[in-house]
Amino acid sequence: MSHPSPGLQATLAHWRAGGGDLLLFAYGSLIWRPDLEFSEALPARVPGWHRSLRMRSRVNRGTPQQPGLVLALMSGGSCRGLVYRVPRADGEAVLPLLWEREMPNGGVYEPRWLRCDTLCGPLRALAFTLPRRSPNWTGALPDAELLHILRHARGRYGTTLDYLLRTVQGLREHGIHDAELERQARLAARHGLCAPL
Repeated sequence: MSHPSPGLQATLAHWRAGGGDLLLFAYGSLIWRPDLEFSEALPARVPGWHRSLRMRSRVNRGTPQQPGLVLALMSGGSCRGLVYRVPRADGEAVLPLLWEREMPNGGVYEPRWLRCDTLCGPLRALAFTLPRRSPNWTGALPDAELLHILRHARGRYGTTLDYLLRTVQGLREHGIHDAELERQARLAARHGLCAPL
C-alpha cells in the first residue's frame, strides 16, 4: 500500500500522537483469524456499541452481483470481544495491512477509537464501526433474505455462511455467546445449510 487512504493517514497520525502501543478491538473475524502479531489479547467490553451482521459485503464475503454480509459495530447496547495489543514497534507495519483487509476499495467502515473496559482498566482501542446512514447497512433482514444470502453469497475470503459459523465458534472459545448470531446459526442448521454447532 504505497499510497495510504486519507482515513489510514489520519488513523496513523492519531495513534502516533498517543505514543503507546497499537490497541485494536476485535469483535468478529479478527477474533478467529487475526492475521497479525500481538503481544496480548485482553477480554473487553465496549459500552454503547453492539455487534451486528447487517453490513453488505461486496468483496470479502460477497460480490456486487450477490452481496454477502459481515459484522459491523453499531451504536447502542454493548459488545464483548478482545483488545489486541500490538507493540509500538510493529504498529507501523500492522495498521496498513489491517486497513487493506478491513477497508478494501476505500472501505465502508468508520474507524473509531472506542473505550474498552478490561480487567486492566479502561483502554481506548481502534474499532471498525458502521453508521446507520451508510448505504451498506441493511437494516433488519427477514429470515428468508438472510437464508438466501447464506446459501449464495461468496467473496474473496469465502462464504457469508462460513463467516457466521466461524464467528459463533470463535466467540464461544472465548466464553462469549452472541444471542442473535447464535439464532442465525440455528436458523441455517434448521434449513439444512450446515450441521448444528
